[in-house]
Amino acid sequence: MLLGLAGVGLFAGFLAGLFGIGGGIVIVPALYAVFGLIGVPEEERIKVAVATSLATIIVTSLRSVSSHMKHGAVDMALLKRWAPWIGLGAIAGAIAARVIPAEALTLIFALGALGVAIRKGLFRSREKEQASELAPVPGGPIAAALGGGIGLLSSLMGIGGGVLGVIVLTAYGRTIHQAIATSAGFGLAIAVPGTLGFIGSGWGVNGLPPLTIGYVSLPAFALIAAMTFLTAPLGATLAHRLDKGILNRVFAIYLGITALLLLREALI
Repeated sequence: MLLGLAGVGLFAGFLAGLFGIGGGIVIVPALYAVFGLIGVPEEERIKVAVATSLATIIVTSLRSVSSHMKHGAVDMALLKRWAPWIGLGAIAGAIAARVIPAEALTLIFALGALGVAIRKGLFRSREKEQASELAPVPGGPIAAALGGGIGLLSSLMGIGGGVLGVIVLTAYGRTIHQAIATSAGFGLAIAVPGTLGFIGSGWGVNGLPPLTIGYVSLPAFALIAAMTFLTAPLGATLAHRLDKGILNRVFAIYLGITALLLLREALI
């Protein structure tokens, strides 16, 4: 089990750097399975998986965004303007998770993951690799709606916001590399308040694994975070060298299968 978690951490860290995701799209299903094996009640299992995933994304995002900044690809103006709204959305998601039934939370993750798989698998990337005309950085109500929505959905799913962020940022004229790099920064704005929210909402809940603070499992966090710390820079470096069309499709197949299995778990 420990070796499996270490492998998940290595893989998730690499994907975080390569695709600008927080790694949660890989970590949540793995943790859900592991916590099921050790007897965590079903009604709390998905919440511990999501919360622990968010905690690991703090480390992953720090490592990934620092690597992308060396390439000058992070849009700091947009990141600073959206970060407060993303953080507020993440807190709202963490608080809501306490009252959302486990089946509904599993369904949210499964449908979100399936949507990502369909987009990555069926649609060829239209993003231009050369800098295009940039749309103005959205502010005011638009920034609140987009940032808050990304934070809310990402917190409920236990992901770093990279997938949603790339879709939105490429729509505003950022190249795929700029979108991936900036979305890595979204992960930090989501993971810190989201983790704190899950710690608070899970405080005093019965039936959680040993060495758990709120909904966050400390042993799983420590092992996975250590592994992602090693591989996130490798993925970020490779992201600036490869055409990711084939990789996107392979990842989509894996993600689609995982999403369907979780969907079955939620509905049956």
